[in-house]
Amino acid sequence: MSGRELFLVGLSHRSAPIEVRERVALSGDALKDALVQLKGHDGVGEAFVVSTCNRVEVYVHAESDQAARAFFTSRSREAGDHVYVRQGVEAVRHLFRVSSSLESMVVGEQQILGQVKEAYGLASAVQAAGSYVSRLCNRAFATAKRIRTETEIGQGATSMSQVAVELVEKIFGDLSGRAVLLVGAGKMGALSAKALAVLGADRILVTNRSSERGLALATQVGGLFRTWEELPRLLVESDVVIVSTGAPSYVLTGEMVHAVMKARRSRSLCLIDLAVPRNVDPACADLSEVFAYDVDDLENVVESTQEARRGEAIRAEAIVEAEVMAFARERETRAALPVLSQLRRHAEAIARAEAERTLGHLGAKLDEKGKKSVEAMAQAIVNKLLHGPTTRLKEAAASGDGTLPGAAADLFGIENDDRAEAHGAAGGGDGGQPGGERATASSDHG
Repeated sequence: MSGRELFLVGLSHRSAPIEVRERVALSGDALKDALVQLKGHDGVGEAFVVSTCNRVEVYVHAESDQAARAFFTSRSREAGDHVYVRQGVEAVRHLFRVSSSLESMVVGEQQILGQVKEAYGLASAVQAAGSYVSRLCNRAFATAKRIRTETEIGQGATSMSQVAVELVEKIFGDLSGRAVLLVGAGKMGALSAKALAVLGADRILVTNRSSERGLALATQVGGLFRTWEELPRLLVESDVVIVSTGAPSYVLTGEMVHAVMKARRSRSLCLIDLAVPRNVDPACADLSEVFAYDVDDLENVVESTQEARRGEAIRAEAIVEAEVMAFARERETRAALPVLSQLRRHAEAIARAEAERTLGHLGAKLDEKGKKSVEAMAQAIVNKLLHGPTTRLKEAAASGDGTLPGAAADLFGIENDDRAEAHGAAGGGDGGQPGGERATASSDHG
């Protein structure tokens, strides 16, 4: 049996444009099915997938990255040209950085940790994640918590919805006399509405396929709820439209917006699409007096807000590095323990056999005390002989040297099945759910 380790294959806003990312983004039942398929691949022990508007990352505890690569290439041939691959400790480091928002478009934003927790929870629910992923993710969550507690990286940090509102402010200044329409009543819509209220929007309109959720958001932000069927008319009334739904395709098509612009009599319209897959047809940007932006367009706005957090990000990087090394040492120690256990069993079995043989030759010449002395001497020899190897194996594991346990197994003739046990211990252990409350699904951007 060959050893398993962590592999990551991913796409993000840094490696691929939105038109590539949206082809591989999954949620709901489609993501559950994909996780089951990943787990079913030969050589894959565990898997989970982080899918947000700014990244799709596949993590597998496996013998190779083949299944993770296939996840992308089976959905888009072009995706294979944009993926990045990490292995072993580099994959661990990347997950810790992602969970801590160091890989986010908005460094310091808080939504990504909830999204990684959700990814782990979903993988656990379909039994794609097991004990190794449990330990990995819980360490990632603890790292993110340390960074929140020990640095000020989140001080003044904005979510993508707030970045969208900053863009609106750059275009219009204050929003007095303006009407803003929120299409979609999820978490992104709620965050956008709160930020828009600060800019003094006179009217905030909310529409959503689910009337109950839409009415709740409108009530929360002091806005007006309108039914989904009224969307074309709402577009005529509004100056700014922020779109973020879970729809897998365009909610605003080029034809719809073209008709809307005729009714608007050349009044400009700003469309901000926070969804992936995109909800606004890119063709809308070609229409006269329509200013359309997607999540990739928001990156330029983000750059101007990041400088203040760069110093805190350096401190956060140091915490990530310490946690990555601690996780690696813990794993190597777990890998060494089965070898140590088997080595001791092997030595004690030999000692018992030799003691029994000696006692068999001596027969009645020894009383019970003498027999116990022979057995104690055999055990003492085992302890003294194994003291040095045990100490060195533990030291090597603590320093991250994973080669010594295998060398010891070869040297002392421990069978392959026992080394397979060592691999299992490297990835096995306590299962269970991540600490803290599990995040709910959202279309936020990590």
